[in-house]
Amino acid sequence: MDTVVAQYLEAWNTRDAAARRAAIAELFTPTACYVDPLVAAAGHAELDAAIAGVQAQFPEWTFHLAGPVDGHHDQVRFTWGLGPADGDAVVLGFDVATLTDGRIDNVYGFLDQVPSA
Repeated sequence: MDTVVAQYLEAWNTRDAAARRAAIAELFTPTACYVDPLVAAAGHAELDAAIAGVQAQFPEWTFHLAGPVDGHHDQVRFTWGLGPADGDAVVLGFDVATLTDGRIDNVYGFLDQVPSA
């Protein structure tokens, strides 16, 4: 599960569009869904668009693991942070992912800390 989560966060940090699409194709099932309070995406193209949108909104920020990975029975939960690469996380979230045959099938995201506008 640690490897899957590391690959997941790396996909969110991959800025090269072709490399990001390749990472999504390898990591996610073709019908994978992602949902959080701000976005819902289904399938590789929508996942890629969602990730690209976050990267466009926060061009200098990166995702990192912000706590232990806990997984069992093809499901995993973990806390992540988003912020400047050399600074503290500005946004904190918590994701739960389900896997099918070792690939991510669904991600349920929660935003725990979001700065006010």
